[in-house]
Amino acid sequence: MEQESDIQDELKSRGPLPEHIAVIMDGNGRWAKERGMARVLGHKEGVHAVRDVTEACAELGISYLTLYTFSTENWNRPAAEINALMHLLIKALKREASTFHKNRIRLQTIGDIDQLPVPCQRELTDLMADTSKYDGMTLILALSYSGRWDISQALRSIGSRIESGVLSADDVNEEVIARSMSGEAYPDPDLLIRTGGEKRIS
Repeated sequence: MEQESDIQDELKSRGPLPEHIAVIMDGNGRWAKERGMARVLGHKEGVHAVRDVTEACAELGISYLTLYTFSTENWNRPAAEINALMHLLIKALKREASTFHKNRIRLQTIGDIDQLPVPCQRELTDLMADTSKYDGMTLILALSYSGRWDISQALRSIGSRIESGVLSADDVNEEVIARSMSGEAYPDPDLLIRTGGEKRIS
C-alpha cells in the first residue's frame, strides 16, 4: 500500500489525474490473426489486459473507468466468435468477483444488455447488486453499446415522455437529451484511449 501511495503522489505532482478514463478495447482479434492464432485467443489475452487496466486505475485512484468491450456492430461477427466472447465474459465475471470485493470496485453497465445471453445478464446483475454499495472506483462495462444505439434509445425515451404528457416538444433541449443518455449518471470521460492502433472512434 505504501508503494501505491508513492506512485499516486508522484503522478499527482505532475498534474491532476483524470476523473474518468474510457478505453475502446480493440485489436485483440487482429493481434491474434497476425500471429497465426485463432481470434478467440486474442480475446482471451484481452481479458488479461482488462484486469491489468482495471487494477491499475483502481490503485491510482481513478474514480470512473469505462471499457467499451462489445459494440452493437460486434453482433455481426461469426456466431462461434460471439459465443466464445460471451463465454469469456461469464468466466471473467466469476473469476474476478474477488478483485471487485477486494478493491471495493462498483460494477455498472451501459448498452442494450437485454440482447446478451441470459447467463451473461444473470452474472452481470448479480455482481452489480453485490458491489452496488462500494465506494471505490466505478467500472462501467459498455456491452452491446454504440453511440447510435444510445442516441436512438434516448430519443425513444423522450418521445415516450412527450406522448404521455410528461414532457412537451418545446422542453427538449441539450440538457434533456443528455439526461436521457445511458451514461448520464457518470461524468464525461476526461481521457479516451483506443487500443489496437486504430486512430478513430467507433
